[in-house]
Amino acid sequence: MTSKIFSAAIIGLDAIPIEVEVDASRGLPSFSIVGLPDKTVQESKDRINSAIKNSGLTNPKKENLKIVVNLAPADIRKQGPLYDLPIAVSYLLNTKQVEFDHQKKVFAGELALDGSLRSISAVLLIALMARNLGFKELILPKANAKEAALIKDLKIIGLNNLTEVAAYLSGKIIIQPEKNIDFSKIISNSEYDFDISEIKGQETAKRALSLAAAGFHNVLMTGPPGAGKTMLAKALPSIMPSLSMDEALEITKIHSVANAFKYSDSNEPKNYIINQRQFRNPHHTASAVALVGGGSNLKPGEISLAHRGILFLDEFPEFSRDVIEALRQPLEEGKVSLSRANNSVAYPAKFLLVASMNPCPCGNHQNPHKECLCTPGVIMRYQKKVSGPILDRFDIKLDIPQENPKKLKEEPDYKESEELRQKVELAREKQKRRFKELGILTNSEMNNKQVRRFCKIDEESENFLDNYVMDKKLSHRSYFKILKLARTIADLEEREDISREDLQEAAMYKNDSVLTI
Repeated sequence: MTSKIFSAAIIGLDAIPIEVEVDASRGLPSFSIVGLPDKTVQESKDRINSAIKNSGLTNPKKENLKIVVNLAPADIRKQGPLYDLPIAVSYLLNTKQVEFDHQKKVFAGELALDGSLRSISAVLLIALMARNLGFKELILPKANAKEAALIKDLKIIGLNNLTEVAAYLSGKIIIQPEKNIDFSKIISNSEYDFDISEIKGQETAKRALSLAAAGFHNVLMTGPPGAGKTMLAKALPSIMPSLSMDEALEITKIHSVANAFKYSDSNEPKNYIINQRQFRNPHHTASAVALVGGGSNLKPGEISLAHRGILFLDEFPEFSRDVIEALRQPLEEGKVSLSRANNSVAYPAKFLLVASMNPCPCGNHQNPHKECLCTPGVIMRYQKKVSGPILDRFDIKLDIPQENPKKLKEEPDYKESEELRQKVELAREKQKRRFKELGILTNSEMNNKQVRRFCKIDEESENFLDNYVMDKKLSHRSYFKILKLARTIADLEEREDISREDLQEAAMYKNDSVLTI
């Protein structure tokens, strides 16, 4: 006799239904799993045997059964330990140790040898799939229940062990479903570790960062050590707008796939929901796989974990050349495509790149107060670690000078960051209305056709921009980036039309003079 229940497989940011079929028969005792399982799934038979035995149930070894497990469809690779629970339940159903209606239920969970259930990744995707396909109930580890409860119109049953699962399915105990969570009530814009009001001076940099936050424009900061580049970057989240519900859900899905949540018994939403824009700050020794994503299971990397947030790369030239160049395609397309011989996935990667670097190895090149100890050749080699195509992808390039230490004694005015955030949010609202039919959220995401539509300028401004681009020998990409940034400047100043002054300010931020010897 064959039994069948439902589980799921994760492919990128989507889950698809998987049928877990079990056939138990008399014969030479064996336990085989077919349907393109990976090593983790193959090893599940040992976990399942021990878990069933230690839960007081009859396991296949004791009955000397020949067990065949089929995970269908067979042409999709099955990865991870989430099939432990569905295989065990399907076996218990087949051997009549439990009896229940399996048609509208989905199972997922990892089993420990003592029968307890351990948390798994990508639960949010499984819950979305179950709800969208008309399933009524999702049975999974208790530790994952709150994350799954983000999805409404689906009964979430979180259980602690296989004994509870068997008792619940047999109707011997009643388990109350997890209460659904209202996503809109947990979107947070709480205090950050760094507030932009605490930075004294650097008014040009603050202005530029407000533009970056409003239009999602990439920023490169160059200056001597201790000038405040890192603190400016860390203060940027304090003026970013709050996440929308759609953004929060998308980011939470990415972190769920990456298994980035730290589950505990706490009821704090931060344990299983991404409710703030992320600030990711990988060390310069990070590999290309860590930054972009990949590995044997094609997990998302730092650029996807920073989706709709900030990716800060401090000491930019110290990252390996391969890592820096790997950013080119994601910066252009807003997503990263990862491919292997037997698999291919795409993850969103619309992140705000903020990078900082010294002008030379000693950091004192063009510093009027300190002598630079680097030769021109050393400076050139250092700056050439960042290629021209990567530099061209920065909308804003800032020279961060040393500020007068007297300004550091001034008390911060925290109204400054609140006022900046309000201006940024108003600018974002204008963009949201502008692009509501186009599937984009910010000015930096516009393609060239959309730039021509939404960034119209008068003849005088056109002549200025044409002459500036030709004089500075800028690329076509830079031409359109200046127009996008000018659009953001006009939005931040609550103007409908782009003025020549807006273009001049945008052009100033594309100046490459800070990176010359």
